[in-house]
Amino acid sequence: MTGILGRSTECEAVDQLLARARSGHSGALVLRGEAGIGKTALLDYARDTAVTSRFRVETADGAESETQFAFAGLHQLCAPLMDRAGALPDPQQAALGVAFGQQAGAAPDPFLVGLATLHLLAEAAEETPLLCLVDDAQWLDQASAQVLAFVARRVGAERFALVFAVRDSDEGDALPFSGLPELRLDRLGEADAQALLTTTVRAPLDEVVRARIVAEARGNPLALLELPRGTQDTPLAGGFGLPHGTDVPRRVEDSFRHRSASLPDETQLLLLVAAAEPTGEADLLWRAAEQLGIAREAATPAEAAKLVEIDSRVRFRHPLVRSAVYQAANAPDRRRAHGALAEATDPHVDPDRRAWHRGQGVLGTDEGAAAALEHSADRARARGGLAAAGAFLQRATELTPDRAHRARRALDAAHAKQEAGATEVALKMLTVAAEGPLDALPLARLDLLRAEIAYHQSRDSEAPRMLLDAAKTLTPLDATLARETYLRALDAALVTGTPGCGVLEAAMAARAAPAPRGAPRPPDLLLDGLVTTFTHGYEAGVPELRRALLAFTHHEPRVGPAGHGDDHRWLWLVSRTAMAVFDDELAHTLADRHVRLAREAGALATLPTALLVQSVMLVLSGEFTRADEQILIAASTTAAPVLHAQLILAAWRGRSDETGEIHATMVREAARRGHDNEVSLAQYGLAVLHNSLGDYPAAYEAAARAFESDELNHSNLAHPELIEAAWRIGEPERAAAAIEQLTSRARVTGTPWALGMAARSQALTGTGSSAEEQYREAIGQFQQCRMGGYLARTHLAYGEWLRREGRRRDARDQLRTAHKLLSDMGAEAFAELAARELRATGEHPRKRTAQPTDALTAHELHVARLVATGATSREVGAQLFLSPRTIEAHLRNIFRKLGITSRRQLAKMQLP
Repeated sequence: MTGILGRSTECEAVDQLLARARSGHSGALVLRGEAGIGKTALLDYARDTAVTSRFRVETADGAESETQFAFAGLHQLCAPLMDRAGALPDPQQAALGVAFGQQAGAAPDPFLVGLATLHLLAEAAEETPLLCLVDDAQWLDQASAQVLAFVARRVGAERFALVFAVRDSDEGDALPFSGLPELRLDRLGEADAQALLTTTVRAPLDEVVRARIVAEARGNPLALLELPRGTQDTPLAGGFGLPHGTDVPRRVEDSFRHRSASLPDETQLLLLVAAAEPTGEADLLWRAAEQLGIAREAATPAEAAKLVEIDSRVRFRHPLVRSAVYQAANAPDRRRAHGALAEATDPHVDPDRRAWHRGQGVLGTDEGAAAALEHSADRARARGGLAAAGAFLQRATELTPDRAHRARRALDAAHAKQEAGATEVALKMLTVAAEGPLDALPLARLDLLRAEIAYHQSRDSEAPRMLLDAAKTLTPLDATLARETYLRALDAALVTGTPGCGVLEAAMAARAAPAPRGAPRPPDLLLDGLVTTFTHGYEAGVPELRRALLAFTHHEPRVGPAGHGDDHRWLWLVSRTAMAVFDDELAHTLADRHVRLAREAGALATLPTALLVQSVMLVLSGEFTRADEQILIAASTTAAPVLHAQLILAAWRGRSDETGEIHATMVREAARRGHDNEVSLAQYGLAVLHNSLGDYPAAYEAAARAFESDELNHSNLAHPELIEAAWRIGEPERAAAAIEQLTSRARVTGTPWALGMAARSQALTGTGSSAEEQYREAIGQFQQCRMGGYLARTHLAYGEWLRREGRRRDARDQLRTAHKLLSDMGAEAFAELAARELRATGEHPRKRTAQPTDALTAHELHVARLVATGATSREVGAQLFLSPRTIEAHLRNIFRKLGITSRRQLAKMQLP
């Protein structure tokens, strides 16, 4: 196909994307730019080029008025491919069926739908390469946007490509497509602009007028094509008038608006009906037109003006035509159009769209229309369409005549909007709900939602206090919700480290929680254990915390919509609590369960936090490669980086630059939100890094700041770094309080991890035979648990002590062991410390023997481990959110690097 004037670089990028897809290397591309800049033209180029190259092409168009319908955009794209859905696993088939309203069932998580969509597109691409084009992606419904962004991040060895056109806006950075490969379309240079204008205006054009049009278009291709059509003959001939400052997209819309305004009234109304109904169903348009008494011939002038094409479907010449027509219409005409569409929509086939149009066609209030929208909200929520449910409820609120019903619907709308991530709208709906009247329980739920928004939106320092106030109000109204709110307040206080309402204050307030009704549930036991811990001391709380942890271990949570279930929400706090009581086995078990449940539900909103705790435990265990794998999965399933896990892993690896960059980012984010606790968490990573580099004064300063954090003090992470740094700078007395606290906690928990940490700390600051005894005790304890990182560091410290004691031969044994363990796990800086100490004994450290698996990337190693267990490519793909074809491509690379040819051989290999 011929390229586009002034877009050779952009066309080449599209050509390369298609060439890679044809050869089995899928990819995605986001086209960004202002309205009219040429995104649609580039999509057309991609479509024509793909068709010439024998691709199958499927398209979808976002529409502003379609954003309320969950999975509407995805359905546009996938409907022609659903004949291949039978090849998907049953849960994935069911997820798509429920999402598209083809069958009843529990609401699927958007990312379970995402996994099904990924596999559906991969299946279609097996037959012939596939290109998916989405125009005006900024107007996709939220559920579709989430799913397609997920798919775009997970493509690999399939033969398909996705291209999204996204219009610039003030909220552009918040779109789900942020972080994907991006191509920004700039304005045309003057030479290209002149050339494009020449192709548009074939009659002689006054040079002054030409210069004016080029100046006003400002390099916007659509403006160059449209502005001359709206210019009267006299100005074209005479060249009067000066360029003005109206922005180009608005000028282009104005041009379409002026052209449509010159059409007959019936034609304008028909265009408005088409603009109000973005599905493009021509039959629906004609039925609505009949309701308004408009003949089909009314479409002829609009088609002649090249504004719209109507055959079996309705296609506007450009998305701006649709918005121009709709925005130019007056309110009464809009209501007429929506009313006609409501009457023309079959209530049995599409009751939700009928309810939406009916609601838009009402002037004032209408309880019947409001009730229909409320029912639509229930159906949308059942399909997982939280954004749609919020939109239906918001409009239902506006239409409700009764004040009490309006307040109730506004509160429901606020909950739905908050769950969908539309926080600002949720706050507005809370304002409406607060106007009441509301009964006591709904009013308390309103305060609770305000507190939760404050916490989740910006980790507001007032959130713990607000949650405590809400819990107090809920106590006589709903005991179960009150107890859960107290638990949320405690967690918020731990995370935010709020001055004036810290963990102690929150725990003291939580003592007023009502007793549980019936047998205490696991969250009830956790609340009681945390309250005891923070009000009566760690030693008093440990037995209760252990009972709570065991209760969670033996209780399998039910996972409901969006990955939430009875106790699923608490696993983030529960896993951290297991770390706090030094139970590495329980911490691993609970973190693994959290990850598994999130994966099974496809709950990618939950998965990153689940992977965070699991990754930290893997780092402390010395399993850096596995930790890296989990962090990669977390990062690839969301646009937001998993900074805490990345920082801790980089610090333990001893990578100064990487740790410094992540630390700086965390500090900036913390300063923006006013979170001292996040700075403390970052300081923990710096303390580990500086200890590994031998910069002990800096390590002590960082560890001391980390030690002040309630979260880090409770989890015991800061203790070993503070104690070691203080000992290294020759001030063991400054670590005395930390050693005393750590030893006391170790006695009450009695786990090998705890006893090993206490013995190591006492050995660091001890002397003579007692120090050696403590080192041996620590090594023995660590060998009984999974704390490989601390075991290796204890061998290192013991070896150093032996060398200082003049026992070089004994020192070498310990330092050799430390060097091997630290090198194997990838703790580069700690390993170099061991090597330096070993050289000081007169021995050169052996280089690590290269292993065939060293050639594998972290991701390939993870795939290899899973395949070695006997899992199929489809099963591995489901766990890693990849298509089976991508898993097969990874396997080919793995076989080549390992010099093997079969899964059977892989299963027999020793994989790290």
